[in-house]
Amino acid sequence: MSSINPTPRDYNKARVLDVVLSRAPLTRNKLIELTGLSKATVSRAVEDLRSDGFVVDGGVDAVAGRGRPSTYLDVPQTAGHVVGVSFGALTTGVLVTDLRGREIESVVAPTVEHPDIPAAGRWLADLIARTRASARGPLRQIVVALPAHVRDGAEVFRPADPMTIFSGSGLHAVVEELVDAPVTFDSDANASLLQVLTDDPSIHNAALFSVSSTLNFATCTDRELARGRTPAFGDIGSLSSGIHDRTLNGLLSTAGLAEFAREHGLDTERVEDLSRTSSDHRARAETLEAFTTAVTTAVRIVAVTLDPEAVYFVGRLRPLVDEVLPEVRKRLEHSLPAVPRITTVSQVLGLSVASGAVHACLAMTHSRLRDALLKARAQDPTKDQVAPAF
Repeated sequence: MSSINPTPRDYNKARVLDVVLSRAPLTRNKLIELTGLSKATVSRAVEDLRSDGFVVDGGVDAVAGRGRPSTYLDVPQTAGHVVGVSFGALTTGVLVTDLRGREIESVVAPTVEHPDIPAAGRWLADLIARTRASARGPLRQIVVALPAHVRDGAEVFRPADPMTIFSGSGLHAVVEELVDAPVTFDSDANASLLQVLTDDPSIHNAALFSVSSTLNFATCTDRELARGRTPAFGDIGSLSSGIHDRTLNGLLSTAGLAEFAREHGLDTERVEDLSRTSSDHRARAETLEAFTTAVTTAVRIVAVTLDPEAVYFVGRLRPLVDEVLPEVRKRLEHSLPAVPRITTVSQVLGLSVASGAVHACLAMTHSRLRDALLKARAQDPTKDQVAPAF
């Protein structure tokens, strides 16, 4: 069988597929505007995609006065679904959506401690299976976000202390085998930053600190997440905080900050107890001073090396960041020629990170479907109208 390159018609169809997946529901006129293609070309591509099962007629766009109403084009739920997972040290959230990002089901559950990776993988795969039970069409992609550094979408480095058994690629292999679908691991910071970028399309260059069970970091340039060649990339937590021998992770993680507070005389097991301690308590004041220094150091590092327009903080320590931000800004104004916008982002426990993971799922799925469409002719060049193996 000889191969043949995709034709202009294939590329037009792929362009229409891209826009439909990312912008539906939309009218044919809007589709023509967004693709820049002619009415006849768009109509032909739409009918091809309708045959493939990726386009259906949705509602009707009512018009005032004279004129014919336009029918919306939509993506059916039978085209498939994706799953975003926030696999945290304390809580696990699972969010299932269709290929348009419409929620089908979600669940938030306490993370169960397991003695080994196979047991943890089975628990996570079962939670995913139960959550997606009502979804239709094929499972296209799963993205699991963890409080850890992740390389090549599978290998876990330096996870939060309660999850150290997941170091390596064993958990990824177990989950992918059990769910029989593409599985990608990523950091919770990357997923959180994706959600921020989705909520605010005006942001192009940003940095984000996830301050929870462990300190995690993400950054983007021109809205593209930065990913390093080695696990050292983004390991900002190993740098000095500016407080004696404490690293940034030792003060900007829940366990590290709680330990610092206990060493300075604050009787606390959980960092959340700091919020309930009197503001004039000496040990609390010392802890907040160290925390302020660590936040200032972290922002200064990314400001001088990455030049972001905005720096975000998310996670369980977010309320404390809010408390110290005025002082942090004041200190930075004395040491930097320009201070980036610094803000905290509130999250829905378990689901905000899962939502960011869903956005990653959708981007991967859309790209894979487009590639499948363009490769289809090479697989069978004898067909004039190719229906890809979607």
